Amino acid sequence: MAVRRLTDEELVAMLELARKADSVELKLTVPTADHRAAISSLGLDPLEAQIRQVFFFDTPQLTLNAAGLVARARRIQGRAGDTVVKLRPVDPEGLPAELRMSPHLVVEVDAMPGGYVCSATLKARAEATEVRAVALGGLPIRKIFSKEQRSFFEAHAPDGIAMKELSILGPIFVLKQNSQPKALGRRLTAELWFYPDGSRILELSTKCTASDAFQVAAEARSFLMDRGVSLNGRQETKTKAALTFFSKELRTAATS
Repeated sequence: MAVRRLTDEELVAMLELARKADSVELKLTVPTADHRAAISSLGLDPLEAQIRQVFFFDTPQLTLNAAGLVARARRIQGRAGDTVVKLRPVDPEGLPAELRMSPHLVVEVDAMPGGYVCSATLKARAEATEVRAVALGGLPIRKIFSKEQRSFFEAHAPDGIAMKELSILGPIFVLKQNSQPKALGRRLTAELWFYPDGSRILELSTKCTASDAFQVAAEARSFLMDRGVSLNGRQETKTKAALTFFSKELRTAATS
């Protein structure tokens, strides 16, 4: 089944949004049946991938997600982890000037076949031991988020929702590998997310500026097609899949 393409009006709107953002990230979800072939044709090596463990925080009903808010923490092999509070969709011009100037804020347009979204992501460093302590219930969730992140969260969370009331959704086991294929001439990131039910999502991505987004998209498309990577698979975001899986698990546990 062919993936819906953006209309001319949607492309213009995306470009206008991208010009106000810090960067553009082009993303592609590879169909599950093509994972093995794509990994082979792209020369990806699992032994060179970085191991990550991802936790999300929301209510069992995904109240934050419904409001466009995402709270996440990661443990990363070989280095410190991080935390993120993300709001989407956003118009960069609607963000407070003080927040927009923060060195910890990234405003980015994620573009994929058939759609796009602009998000504001506030990041902070988090020690892996602290994230693990939160996951094990030995440390309050709010302790791993910075003061700036907590303020951002409070400004956009639905009324009555505080960090202390959130549930832990996860973890998700992730393998991430960056490469720079000569034929592409830029960095290509591959992330393979493993879900507890045995399903997987393989996402390929590359970053660029608004001014070269169309050229990079065309070059990436040609590069992937030459290697037999399907561009027509159903596009499913990693975060949405994780939240859907774990919210169902939490709700089932609550009623059993």
